[in-house]
Amino acid sequence: MIVYLSKRLFMTVLVIAVTSVIAFLLVHLSGDPAAAMAGEGASDADIEAVRATYGFDRPLYVQYLEWAGRVLTGDLGRSTYLRADVTEVLARHMPVTATLGACALGFALALSIPLGVFAALRPNTMIDRFALWLAVAGQALPSFLFALGLMYLFGVYLRWLPISGSDTWLHYLMPSIALGYYATPAIMRLTRSGMLDVLQSDHVRTARAYGLAPWRVVVRHGLRHAIIPVVSLAAVQLGFMLGGSIVIETIFSLKGIGHLAWESIQRADIEVIQAILLVIAAAYAVLTLLADLLNAALDPRIRIS
Repeated sequence: MIVYLSKRLFMTVLVIAVTSVIAFLLVHLSGDPAAAMAGEGASDADIEAVRATYGFDRPLYVQYLEWAGRVLTGDLGRSTYLRADVTEVLARHMPVTATLGACALGFALALSIPLGVFAALRPNTMIDRFALWLAVAGQALPSFLFALGLMYLFGVYLRWLPISGSDTWLHYLMPSIALGYYATPAIMRLTRSGMLDVLQSDHVRTARAYGLAPWRVVVRHGLRHAIIPVVSLAAVQLGFMLGGSIVIETIFSLKGIGHLAWESIQRADIEVIQAILLVIAAAYAVLTLLADLLNAALDPRIRIS
């Protein structure tokens, strides 16, 4: 287990390092950051002054090494627009996105796993067809359109839920459903296919032959093995929710990381953009690591191999 953990930690650090280089290059090669920060009506002299002030006139590898060195010490830079440390800015916005992502993933798992299990237990029935229809609808329906539909029905027409803000847990219901519904089809289909394979395996037939309760056979001997790939997929989906919640946050006026990224791009706030890309990449890598460790705990064959 220690060898397996060491290898996964090394890969996680390597992924974060490579991603930091790519994120830095994307920000600086997508356009002239000095011209973007100077504004549309800036003269050539103004642009050159901005370039010299923020060190954009130096080679890219020198800029990256300086930025990476500051990041390793915990210094993510200072926002040129907000006039505040980037760490403080992210600390104000990250809890909103983290809460939204956790609630959305919880909704997706609570809906997709039972549907996948019931569909596998009753293949080619109405339950199975309903689950497959739900999966197709979830992939075909854009998240922003689904979010607007929820907002109109529960916020405007029925007036059951607030449509903007993040003051109470009620403010997170509709955004969580809108964001989590997009991840439901993939998790549901993977659960269904995994359960269909496991329920036909020898150890499940043996458990049934011993006369174990049906729910125990399904949960302990079936779902425990079928859930392993779902754990990895759930970690990837959570990382996607953290990085791709910009549309949902904008619709429901949630001041999270996605909304901050959109504003930072409009303001050409380079330090904030780089920090957000790095944080999201690190979140992806760490979540994948945690999923692999959880899978190793559930299935000893993974850590043995």
